[in-house]
Amino acid sequence: MQTSFSLAQLADPHVAESEAILRKCVHCGFCTATCPTYVTLGNELDSPRGRIYLIKDMLENGRPADEQIVTHIDRCLSCLSCMTTCPSGVHYMHLVDHARAHIEQTYRRPLLDRLTRSLLAAILPYPARFRAALRLAGLGRPFAGLFDAIKPLRPVAAMLRLAPSAVPPRSPVSDPSTHPAAGPQRGRVAILTGCAQSVLEPGINEATVSLLTRLGVEVVVPQGEGCCGALVHHMGREEAALDAARRNVDAWTREIEAGGLDAIVITASGCGTTIKDYGFMLRLDSAYAEKAARVSGLAKDVTEYLSTLELPEPAIRPGLAVAYHSACSMQHGQKIVRQPKELLTRAGFVVKEPAEGHLCCGSAGTYNILQPEISAQLRDRKVRNIEATGAALVATGNIGCMTQIASGSSLPVVHTVRLLDWAYGGARPEGVPETAQVA
Repeated sequence: MQTSFSLAQLADPHVAESEAILRKCVHCGFCTATCPTYVTLGNELDSPRGRIYLIKDMLENGRPADEQIVTHIDRCLSCLSCMTTCPSGVHYMHLVDHARAHIEQTYRRPLLDRLTRSLLAAILPYPARFRAALRLAGLGRPFAGLFDAIKPLRPVAAMLRLAPSAVPPRSPVSDPSTHPAAGPQRGRVAILTGCAQSVLEPGINEATVSLLTRLGVEVVVPQGEGCCGALVHHMGREEAALDAARRNVDAWTREIEAGGLDAIVITASGCGTTIKDYGFMLRLDSAYAEKAARVSGLAKDVTEYLSTLELPEPAIRPGLAVAYHSACSMQHGQKIVRQPKELLTRAGFVVKEPAEGHLCCGSAGTYNILQPEISAQLRDRKVRNIEATGAALVATGNIGCMTQIASGSSLPVVHTVRLLDWAYGGARPEGVPETAQVA
């Protein structure tokens, strides 16, 4: 794509990076076939190619964002399916991240939209606040229908419907601690306990610690780590995202220097995509660039790390048919496709792959709150494909996908690592059938 940025504009490293990305696009349109919003809405401006044109026009002319570009950028899930499809290597993720930051700096959203986004940014990254908000949501759930009747308040209705009926008790695994290996130590890792996941499904991190320590890996929960920053990053709140990144880089660097780390294990693939990008996000910060790059290099999804270990024979072979949902952040963001399915198969599960596996389920961080109508269409399409496999349950590696799919299906939706922990001697996850059901 030809561009015409001025030298003064290109002096801004963010603009220069976006210009280099734009120039790689050859207008081929391959991205339109795999873009969930284009497939759903049929609007060229809701495809990656259409959004690229809008972003180019906005940045090249140095103008503030307007209602049209905000509408179409807001509809982007950041699923990154377009990056998997693109034959030209267009790094759409960094381009749309820059566009969102520009929108945040130059566009004044309607009042209720601003309040909703500020509420999400103030609550979701903080486990104690999020836990309190979920308890309050139980009181508001009966009024979700009333909020649905007022379009600007539909995100509130979506929040109320997505909130669980009961909030699990806080897990001690979230506290800074060291969990020693059982038997001879063969590795040492840090684990990201995170924010939303540690509240909604603390059993995921508990199963990870249980499995890894049984396999001889010491697991450290560092002092000071917290939300990875993805939630605010995808809302264009770049300074807040960078602050979160710096805090985690500091926490993990202390552990690297104290005892060394083989990996930073991440159990939410949405967080993993962001943490693996810390080196890019902090590349202009001379105090953090090198440390951030080192952290990004150590970041591994839990299934990615488990695939590097020599695993024993499973303690049991459940024989259950499992529909594996590959989260977008896993398959498109991190290019992890093979490892989770191979681990499940080796552990004695029968892995079923749903049709249209490349399409997003509609969760996408806060997307199912901020864009509830499109999100619901994508969820229903995903659920139909999953249930068509005849599987007994669903396995996935991202808490957002788990919440989204469970809101539209009666099948148990379980994190991959909880199934692996069960097969290798851990507890059976709640809701998972005991007997084999192979479709």
